[in-house]
Amino acid sequence: MSNREYTASQKLAMVQGIESGRIGVEATVKEYGVSKSTLAAWRRRYKAYGYEGLEVRTHNNNYTAELKHQAVKKHLYGGLSQSQVIEKYKIASRTQLRNWIKKYNGHNSLNAYTGEKTAMTKGRSTTWQERIEIALYCLAHERDYGKAAAQFKVSYQQIYGWVKKYEEGGTEALQDGRGRTKAPVELTD
Repeated sequence: MSNREYTASQKLAMVQGIESGRIGVEATVKEYGVSKSTLAAWRRRYKAYGYEGLEVRTHNNNYTAELKHQAVKKHLYGGLSQSQVIEKYKIASRTQLRNWIKKYNGHNSLNAYTGEKTAMTKGRSTTWQERIEIALYCLAHERDYGKAAAQFKVSYQQIYGWVKKYEEGGTEALQDGRGRTKAPVELTD
């Protein structure tokens, strides 16, 4: 099959040729070097979204958590095929639906995508008092490390480590001992 990119108008011409009966699916596959599954996807997207469905997308679609749950449950318990579900709920692809099903079956949450970064990846320097405050905040908010990271502008990993240290050794465990000079009693020969 061809790896060629087609414009939305070229895709439309192929879809309309098939829909009108001027050319069959097999003939289109041969003539344009497009797979049957790609043609089926274009036809489905055209039916669901019109001409816009055939354009190259430059951004991801946003779906609510409720829609994700409905779509997954319709497929798993409602007797609808994946194709029927993506058509009914106007989901971009079967791959997207399969990912939601995997998350659902793995008991992970199907949250709505907000476009925000979930947490900082680079930490910052903090004081001992800040570390105590952050660890206590995180524990008070049911270990929501992401929320604490956003609130205090520190990394997820830092908070995770501080909470673990706090639970194992209390507030003293959150003191930063790096660079501390050892007392002569602690030194070995």
